[in-house]
Amino acid sequence: MVMSIFHRITGAGLYFGMALFAWWLVAAASGKGSFNVVNGLFGSILGQIVLFGFTWALIHHMLGGLRHFVWDLGHGFELKTANTMAWATVIGSVSLTILLWIIGYLVM
Repeated sequence: MVMSIFHRITGAGLYFGMALFAWWLVAAASGKGSFNVVNGLFGSILGQIVLFGFTWALIHHMLGGLRHFVWDLGHGFELKTANTMAWATVIGSVSLTILLWIIGYLVM
């Protein structure tokens, strides 16, 4: 039940995050001044926290979708397997988010 709620919350978070992504794209198309303003906001501590949360929501939602896909194939309904997949979604989403951000900082 908790994972279902998290899946819905991350879906809503992705809606908000896509609005931020669209704002960034519009700023990039609008010129250097607008782009620098948006990049400055996203580069701030608060902006980085929001982007980190968006990254986690994206990965968590994706892994939750894969979990649902396994269920759609008719597998993983046993309680132990379902619980294992739920924990794998949580641990995997946090781990992959941190890994992605570390790689991002190393590349920059």
